[in-house]
Amino acid sequence: MRDKIKSEAELAEVIDRHRAAGRKVVFTNGCFDLLHVGHVRYLEKARSLGDILVVAVNSDRSAARLKGPSRPINGEQDRAEVVAALACVDYVTVFDEIDPHRIISLLRPHVLVKGGDWTRETTIGREIVEEAGGEVVIVPYVEGISTTGLIDRIVRSRGGALRRSSPER
Repeated sequence: MRDKIKSEAELAEVIDRHRAAGRKVVFTNGCFDLLHVGHVRYLEKARSLGDILVVAVNSDRSAARLKGPSRPINGEQDRAEVVAALACVDYVTVFDEIDPHRIISLLRPHVLVKGGDWTRETTIGREIVEEAGGEVVIVPYVEGISTTGLIDRIVRSRGGALRRSSPER
């Protein structure tokens, strides 16, 4: 699975080869902090829209800027490795910006996929993909499932604080 994780430069070369071979490249991005069923269904749907699924994972720095100082829970390399372990994901890269505009410009995917909190019009990188003849697809959320909701449930179940009952091993 670690061979699925590429630097942006490596990924650009690999994607160029896939594109030259006529494969349809699908791109999405996100923090993927605590992987849950909503993420899995979203990524499986994204993969069904083409031949190659590329997932760009926000770096720790960009995730903290987006989600707040207590996030991410898991580090960028761990998050990238967990996403790469999914069969539906072909390649993963970590990006440091607050939005994926630059990496979308670099990779030029055929399909850009975002979750239900976005619209086609508000999707960052839409113009790059559509100007090249590609499409933007919005995948609806799985109702009641989110990383923030999961963290809140964990904290509530522990009386408002995350405490360990025994030392970490």
